[in-house]
Amino acid sequence: MSSAAHGQVFDLGYRRYEGPRAGRKRARLAIYKDGLRAAMGLGRGGRAKVPPWLFITAMLIPAIIFALIAGAANRIAPDFDELDLPSHADYYAIAAIILLIFAAIVGPELLCSDRRDGVIHLYLVRPLTPGDYAGARWAALATIMVAAAWLPQLVLLAGLTLGDPDPGSYLAENWLDIPRFLAAGLALALYAATLAFLVASFTTRRALAAVFLVGLFLISTAVIGGVAQAVDPDVARWIVLLSISDVPLYINDLVFNNRAPASGGLAGTTGFAQRLPDVVPVVWYVGLVAVAGLIIRERYRRFTG
Repeated sequence: MSSAAHGQVFDLGYRRYEGPRAGRKRARLAIYKDGLRAAMGLGRGGRAKVPPWLFITAMLIPAIIFALIAGAANRIAPDFDELDLPSHADYYAIAAIILLIFAAIVGPELLCSDRRDGVIHLYLVRPLTPGDYAGARWAALATIMVAAAWLPQLVLLAGLTLGDPDPGSYLAENWLDIPRFLAAGLALALYAATLAFLVASFTTRRALAAVFLVGLFLISTAVIGGVAQAVDPDVARWIVLLSISDVPLYINDLVFNNRAPASGGLAGTTGFAQRLPDVVPVVWYVGLVAVAGLIIRERYRRFTG
């Protein structure tokens, strides 16, 4: 004798959603906005807000110092044209490592936790692909990095302009610095965001990703710089391309046409790189960013949890 399966349906009071369905575009935008908030520690405790704002402050300090030096020099010796005042090109040479470390610490925050805690599964039940998720998170980090790169340059521009005896003439003579520092800052920010996401895509531990990337930046610069000083300059100009943290600075030098003086020593790895044809650092930069982006996309395309 067979018995049929029986079941009961309970009405728990849930109502069917009948509103508009925005689709993938709305989902990507939500992930992007959430990424901005997570990167800046918004909506979280005070400790989460300390790292991003600390690094933004650290980015601003060199710009403020440069502006104060320029303003003081113009007041003390306004007619002395030989003053070698700090410039927009000099700023990124000093602040680039701060931005790279900023990305190394904040970037894993946007990826590692979601995979470790399984939250990404909740995202992917929506009309959202793994590529959409990774792209929106990367765009959020890149936005923060671009703002962190540009804001100090705008502060420096204001300081240099207001510190000049004739602000109008200063802007008229130096307005080309604006598109240059915007372009160089964009290159630096995209590079930092992409490398941070590349490393974060291989681990669910934020601290491990941050330590590895910071170590990579610092050690590669020290080791490659030492090797470049010890070998023939014609060989060194190619070796310095392996200094991961200096790659965007090569682009900065090209944008600003910032060359080491012919009579002086070479300015670290950037000085050696200036001996290469201009197209080489550009192709190297684009290649690194493109390959890193493709690896990230492939890892998330195959994501299964």
